[in-house]
Amino acid sequence: MSNGDLQGSQGKLSWKCTLSFSPLIKNYRNLQSNVVKQVQNLASNLCQATPGKFLLVQFAMSQVTQIGESISNLISQVNSMVNYAVRNQKGN
Repeated sequence: MSNGDLQGSQGKLSWKCTLSFSPLIKNYRNLQSNVVKQVQNLASNLCQATPGKFLLVQFAMSQVTQIGESISNLISQVNSMVNYAVRNQKGN
């Protein structure tokens, strides 16, 4: 997120702000890819798989799911906030 710029336009102040989810989503994709590799590795070496390894992979999968849901909720909240701000500006 970058700092906004205050601009005087006919005595009004406006705030310009940019927000990017790209680094967050990129890191999430990398995390997701790592978990997929863990699952593939475990599936290809079933003879060496232990209950502990299954539990660790299952835990990693649930963490990735929770992180994905959190990112989705964050984007939804930001979208709602932006829509609310736009609606308020239309009334002025």
